Amino acid sequence: MRSTSAGIGLLATLIVSPVFAQTIYPLDRAEILVGARFDLKVEFPGSPALSAVSVTIDGESAEKMLGGSVEYVEREDGQDYAAFLIRNAGLTKPGIHTVVAKAGEKTSTVKWELFDTPNGAAAKNVILFIGDGLSVAHRTAARIMSKGLVEGRYGGELAIDDMPQMALVSTSGTDSVVTDSANAMSAYATGHKTCVNAMGIYCSRAKGNLSHPKVETLGELVKRKRGLAVGVVTNTEIEDATPAGMVAHTRRRADYNDIVKMFHDVKPDIIMGGGSPNFLPKSTPGSKRADEENFVEKFKADGYTFVSTASEMSAAATAGKTKMLGLFNTSNVDGAYDRKFGKGATSKFPDQPDLVDQTKVAIEALAKNENGFMLMVESGRIDKYAHSLDWERSVYDTIMLDNAVKAAKDFAGKRNDTLVIVVPDHAHMVGILGTYDEDLPGGSPREKLGVYEKSKFPQYRPDKDGYPESIDLKQRLAFTFGSYPDHCFDARPHLEGEFVPAVAGPEKGTYVANETACSNTSVRVTGNLPREANTGVHAADDVVLTAMGPGAEAFRGRIDNTRVFRVIATALGLGRE
Repeated sequence: MRSTSAGIGLLATLIVSPVFAQTIYPLDRAEILVGARFDLKVEFPGSPALSAVSVTIDGESAEKMLGGSVEYVEREDGQDYAAFLIRNAGLTKPGIHTVVAKAGEKTSTVKWELFDTPNGAAAKNVILFIGDGLSVAHRTAARIMSKGLVEGRYGGELAIDDMPQMALVSTSGTDSVVTDSANAMSAYATGHKTCVNAMGIYCSRAKGNLSHPKVETLGELVKRKRGLAVGVVTNTEIEDATPAGMVAHTRRRADYNDIVKMFHDVKPDIIMGGGSPNFLPKSTPGSKRADEENFVEKFKADGYTFVSTASEMSAAATAGKTKMLGLFNTSNVDGAYDRKFGKGATSKFPDQPDLVDQTKVAIEALAKNENGFMLMVESGRIDKYAHSLDWERSVYDTIMLDNAVKAAKDFAGKRNDTLVIVVPDHAHMVGILGTYDEDLPGGSPREKLGVYEKSKFPQYRPDKDGYPESIDLKQRLAFTFGSYPDHCFDARPHLEGEFVPAVAGPEKGTYVANETACSNTSVRVTGNLPREANTGVHAADDVVLTAMGPGAEAFRGRIDNTRVFRVIATALGLGRE
């Protein structure tokens, strides 16, 4: 063990210590997989000397129990506390473990649950689908639009609904009732809750974004313990919170350059999404890196096939490539509506792949690994369009998610070794309250709204893939948002491009209604969010998980989001050495 500054006496410690006691990470009630790696950190207020403190686990010294050496920093980042650290630690004995940290008369205690997994793995493969922001209303609207609703009965089932196991998932984090995607995905990928904007760490008082105590991610764990192939597929930037959660350890989800390096450190076999500028050296036009590192070339040097279009992806799959880096857009991959019917950014990137095709290619490549695979697929723009109050685009991407799930179910249905999970990371405040009917008199949205018996069944006409060929119907769903900034609302679909509800206001950091959306048929809506918000926000509502395959029977009732990790770890037998 080592101390990084001179010691101070216990008496001085007791005099200057704040009234609160030390903080222990992992936090109380943490559920930790046997053999999973994590950092133990204790923060001692008042910066006592190492000789004045003790940290024990079940009465034994922490360093003996964890098999690591202690790093002790008396004033971490110049702050008035000492940091006791044992990095990359692990425990092997299942059960409840008691951690006690003492400094003088102050004592803090937490309990951890170490859980093991059965000797025999139930599943060889796991496919985890994340519908980012997917709420119950999104499911309902997707079912109405893609399957039809006549006399109160649907014309079919969504693939995401037609699964034997279901559970309600609670998503709050360690610091707030309402979570963000980083925190939520981190719970799925590590089994530990954390705070908003963080992934793969516990949020301590350290100032550096990369200095917080780490917990091992699924992307790391399944490769280290089982030799599984790993895939990360999204239609957002690959560095965005949900895909990054499979590999990243950072307090700040926006640190894309660090996250690209973390992808390269972990090396998932299949990496697909948008966000190419953070992979390219600073001297490249459009690059967002602060250095000259070229991560496209680094991945290629490690045996990856680089693809930037759907055609290149298909050719690589045909050639049997098993390691692919796919970057299909400088930002997010365009959503389903704009690629098929709208006017998004597709003119800049005319050959972007569909999430369904990405999923099929990923499964085909990963399945070549005889040990099995772990694949995470995110339909991320469900959330992004919900933020911008553009529900039709959000639901089109829900239908796209459903089609991707169907492809996975087709693969899993031929065998009995693949666990398929579909789960949102968090909810949005959305609901369906009726329909808008252009045949009703008047010109404002309130006059066109039909509720109860006036909410007639809209006749969306889906194509073979379930996407309605038109959304500008005389009768349309009244899909509403419960959180919003100041904006103008006309109850019409946004055919020309994604809705922009609010723009920068006269006062720095505030937003006002986007006047280009205001007309004599719109309603000016006073926002219910702080004026610093320019989009809708997440909700704390429970979300619906559905699953099938070996291990899925563990999903039932209401669970915390960390339980998703535990079910995956159990199905794959990750606790076994």
